[in-house]
Formats: sequence, structure tokens, C-alpha cells
Amino acid sequence: MIKILCAGAGNMGRSHALAYHNIPEFEIVGICTRSAGSREKLNEELGGGYALYDDFYKALKETKPDAVSISTYPDTHALFAKAAFEAGCDVFIEKPLAETVEEAQEIVDSAKANGRKLVIGYILRHHPSWQKFIEMSHDLGKPLVMRMNLNQQSFGDNWETHKNLMSSISPIVDCGVHYVDVMCQMTRSKPVRVAGLGARLSDEIPEGKINYGHLQVTFEDGSVGWYEAGWGPMMSETAFFVKDVVGPKGCVTIEAKEAAGEGASSDVDAHTKTNTLRRHFAELDANNQFVKKDVWEETGDEPDHDELCQREQLFLLDAIQNDVDLTDHMDDAINSMKIVEAADKSFRTGEIVHLD
Repeated sequence: MIKILCAGAGNMGRSHALAYHNIPEFEIVGICTRSAGSREKLNEELGGGYALYDDFYKALKETKPDAVSISTYPDTHALFAKAAFEAGCDVFIEKPLAETVEEAQEIVDSAKANGRKLVIGYILRHHPSWQKFIEMSHDLGKPLVMRMNLNQQSFGDNWETHKNLMSSISPIVDCGVHYVDVMCQMTRSKPVRVAGLGARLSDEIPEGKINYGHLQVTFEDGSVGWYEAGWGPMMSETAFFVKDVVGPKGCVTIEAKEAAGEGASSDVDAHTKTNTLRRHFAELDANNQFVKKDVWEETGDEPDHDELCQREQLFLLDAIQNDVDLTDHMDDAINSMKIVEAADKSFRTGEIVHLD
């Protein structure tokens, strides 16, 4: 039995706690949040009886967990993770790994120094359709052109959540790590330079912060990718969900009917919905007509958000029980952080950033 302390009870924290509650090998020993209402609501949803805390360090000391799940705001990730490692805990931590590459590297170094497991919440890595999307990209030749975005017309509670997040991190960093991670898996090539831009479209967010961003990344093999993310009630729901990869031999596109539905852009459960993968073949005959017709592929396995979070925690369980080497997993998280941080730097300096 793995005793686990859950820190954070927002959308992701709730889903991860639900997974631990339902996986027999885990035992929740505490729920820690800054908000009394959120931890009490989660406790009630899980059937009650869990120890509740408003101070992470007190919770860590009193519950003596084997593992810690961190789904708090990114400005706490480095401090909480390092404290957990030093207490002898394995750690699951929501993306982004930290606010900066420097902090992310500190977390990875601490995991290694203390001989503990670190799993980062890259939820798309556990989705069969996204795994298939990446696999199909490998048949397109090189270089690749990767086009992705996730704009969210957020309002109500979602807008409040986004405003809180943007006090420490931009949409291009928070969400962008997912999609540049996908790009890195598609190319398996070194990112070499990044350009970024951003805009502050609301007086409700702090000065110097942005709620819209765009990055362009070039890889060593000549592949290029762009990613766009914007949060807020002003965002358009037209072409807000683009997931497309193009190569010399054709392209693969995610056609997400549910995610593209009216009002779905701010629905976290819709963000992972793929529905159909469309494969286009570029080969032409002597008359410049296509040799093959487009084909549509489905995996037949379309887990919802809570199920995906459960699969993430089964991955954590396997890593702990079977001593899985997570070096590549951690290194990939650092690489994706380098790209989104470079995009933020490029926007602020107006210069292209060259990566080491």
C-alpha cells in the first residue's frame, strides 16, 4: 500500500485524488489546499474521513506519506517537490513542472539525488489516440510541419481559475508544454531556436502578464512547429482547436468533433477528445491526381478526463513498484520547459532565442 498526500483540489487535483481513491494500491492520507471549501468539497466527494490541511509542510510531517501528488499552482511546485523528496517521498507533479527551467532542473536534480521517482502530468502521453497521432507522424517523412493550438473562451469559474494561473504563468507555458512535448516526440530531434509573441487582452490580469501567446520552434532536422494559446471571455471559438502534422508524404489531422462543439473550448474534458484521425497521402500519379484517398482511423479507446488521470496514476504506480527508469521522462519535461520559456523570453525581448 502506497500512502499518498494530495496537494491541490482544482480540476486536476480532484481527478488525481479520485484515481488514488479508486486504485487499491494507493491510500490517501491527507488532502491539502489553500481553500477550505475546495478540500472539504473533495473530501465529501470521496466519501469523507480524510485528514484535511491548509499547510503543506505540516501535512507532509504529520501524514508521513510514501508519495505526494502536487496539483497546486506552479509557483509552489519546486518548494513542495523538493520538500517531498527530502522526506523520502516519490512525487507526481502536474504540468508545467515549474515556473522556470531553472526550478524544473532543481526538481529533477532533487529526485535523482534522493533516489525517488518523479512523474510529470503529461496527460496526452497516456491517451491512445494521441499516441496513435504521434506514431502516424513517423510515416510522413522529414521535415515535419506541426500546427497546434488550444484557445479557451473561458468565463465564470474557468475565467477565475485562469486569472489565478496567469498571476504566475502564461497560457503558452501552462498549456504549451503538452503540445511541444508532442512535437518533440514526433521529431525526436533537438529544438534549436524559438520565437514567441504575446498580448494582454484584459485589464483583469496583472500588468506585465499576458493571456494570449504564440510560439514558433525550429528543430535540428528542419522540422518546424507552432503553438497558440489564449484564455478569456474575448477568445474566438473559430479554429480554436487545430492539431495537424504535415510531412513530405502527407499529413495527419485530429478531427475533434466534441472539442469543436459550441461552448466546448473551456471544457477541460473536451480538450483530450480526438474522435478521428484523418490521414492524407501526398503521392500523385502521372496526371497529378492523388493515388490514395484519405483514410480515417479510430483507436476505439476514448477515455474521459478522469480515466486519463487514472492511467497517469497507474503509470506512477508501475514506476514505483517496478523501479522504472524515468530519466527520459524527466529529460523530456525539461526540454519542453526550455521551449516554452524561450518563447516567453522571445516575446519580452523581441528576439529569436537560440537553444544550447
